[in-house]
Amino acid sequence: MKTLFKTALLAAAAAAVFGAQAQQAFPSKDKTVTIVVPFAAGGPTDRVARDLAEAMRKPLGGVSVVIDNAAGAGSSIGTAKVARAAPDGYTLLLNHIAMATMPALYRKLPFSVPNDFEYLGVVNDVPMTLIGRPSLPANNYKELATWIEQNKGKINLGHAGLGAASHLCGLLYQSAVKVEMTTVAYKGTAPAITDLIGGQIDLLCDQTTNTTSQIEAKKVKSYAVTTAKRLSTPSLKDLPTLAESGVKDFQVTIWHGLYAPKGTPAEVVKKLNDALKAALKDPDFIKKQEGLGAVVAADQRVEPAEHKKFVQAEIDKWGPIIKAAGTYAD
Repeated sequence: MKTLFKTALLAAAAAAVFGAQAQQAFPSKDKTVTIVVPFAAGGPTDRVARDLAEAMRKPLGGVSVVIDNAAGAGSSIGTAKVARAAPDGYTLLLNHIAMATMPALYRKLPFSVPNDFEYLGVVNDVPMTLIGRPSLPANNYKELATWIEQNKGKINLGHAGLGAASHLCGLLYQSAVKVEMTTVAYKGTAPAITDLIGGQIDLLCDQTTNTTSQIEAKKVKSYAVTTAKRLSTPSLKDLPTLAESGVKDFQVTIWHGLYAPKGTPAEVVKKLNDALKAALKDPDFIKKQEGLGAVVAADQRVEPAEHKKFVQAEIDKWGPIIKAAGTYAD
């Protein structure tokens, strides 16, 4: 009996030691943590990911954190890659608002946004601006609203492609002001802004990371920001919010979130979440994000459960708008 009892105690002790070692096994300095970015290198999301990788390196014990750009199909290619990856914490996904819009934009996806990922936390919010061609007669939002009313059926609204931030903002804006505009799709933001400056399109709603320099150079006319409060950025601080300009309940920010494959062990998820929280408080990371016009997340969405709840609310918000537009990416 004593022998059996002693054996049981030894087994329990061994299990405890093994469990503790398993928890300490991640991250291993012999392995690399890869953050998959489902967009091309050099874009706004790629820049956020590279800043985040550097900021998470130290709280992850100095392991190597690298970026893998797996662009295409409105970010669904890179997202699917992570959904299929081993759930060991070494393959992560950084994606933006597309996580909330893909379920409506694509009628068939090889993954489920709510069910195939572990949510690690929201990283930042990027405000958006409503801008117009330099030759537009309206000089402020009140005048723009009048111009829109007088030119129904003649207005061209550009965007950077189906599912792009500018596409989503444009859809919501048309829905909010109850005016249908002719949407012009481009292969990226750069050609859209070029045509806006040249007067080929009338309006564009895009991220501050893409529009602030154009506004500062006075190459475009700026009318409003899409945030709940005015921005503190010097060149944008005088722009009203669309909400205060009379467009009710209008608020859009392009948030970024960090994810791991479904089934990643709870202890690994916690270590990744702890590293993310440390990165979000890193002064250098905060400064770099401010330089991009982004606001680092500092609310409850940095918690995995709140992150997931937030994304589901965004799916519920965007789904009806996308379906009402009847435009799909597949």
